[in-house]
Amino acid sequence: MRPGIHPPYGPVVFRDKAAGFAFLTRSTATSDRTVAWEDGRTYPVIDVEVSSASHPFYTGQRRVLDTAGRVERFQRRYGSAGSGGR
Repeated sequence: MRPGIHPPYGPVVFRDKAAGFAFLTRSTATSDRTVAWEDGRTYPVIDVEVSSASHPFYTGQRRVLDTAGRVERFQRRYGSAGSGGR
């Protein structure tokens, strides 16, 4: 690798707040916020919305979506399909 053209690669904690899950890995991503890890050292922390601990594919749990509200909102906006403006 040529020096000076790659971003720094170091330890970072990724934290999934929804699942209460965090893991330490190496990444080029950085953050101004830090967290004290289990080994007593301080590492940059990046909060993520979804990880393997909260994603339905990995957990086997389905999320309930508000599809009825979406359909009603669509019908209010664009009218019902049966109005037939032809």
